[in-house]
Amino acid sequence: MILIGQYDSPFVRRVGIALTMYGISFEHRPWSAFGDAEKIRPYNPLTRVPTLVLDNGEVLIESHLILDYLDSLVPADRRMFPVSEPKRHQALKVSALATGLGDKAVSLFYEKRLHEKLSELWVGRCRTQIEAVLAVLEAERAERPTAYWFGDHIGHADIAVAAVLRFIGEAHPGLVSLADFPALGAHAKRMEALAAFQEISQPFIAPA
Repeated sequence: MILIGQYDSPFVRRVGIALTMYGISFEHRPWSAFGDAEKIRPYNPLTRVPTLVLDNGEVLIESHLILDYLDSLVPADRRMFPVSEPKRHQALKVSALATGLGDKAVSLFYEKRLHEKLSELWVGRCRTQIEAVLAVLEAERAERPTAYWFGDHIGHADIAVAAVLRFIGEAHPGLVSLADFPALGAHAKRMEALAAFQEISQPFIAPA
């Protein structure tokens, strides 16, 4: 398999961490959706990352679809999305909130990066959405005393939240203080200490 994208993207990173934790070998091509668009386009016409090229040449796009496929490659008891309800839809919701949070953080970054005159309405909307999602995730994590979000085993929701928090902290210094979200801060610290998180890691590099 070939994983395309840089690890400063929380979406690419969550896939790289999952591949690593599942013990699935892969080649990493750290191509930028901006600087390396011409390299990515033959695999993914959207020129977005992550893009996963399977051994048979088939291409998967979007991190959730990729993780759903990876779960199909391992026994049910190792899958990082729960297989039974209600935990399955609860984990999918947390993951969706985390990736939506990442989308808003990316949108806010490009609004500031690409536009000389900022849309204060858009900036304000993004910030409000980011703060609202963090508040919901904080409340949900604080209610769970387990080591991971849904029990004693790490899941895709755990990875998504931590990867997005790392991205926000590096792409938007000072935007969010995890001191205001202690349960999320403790969760992120626990995740980032894991070997797979340290291996699949890259400081944020702003696109040229």
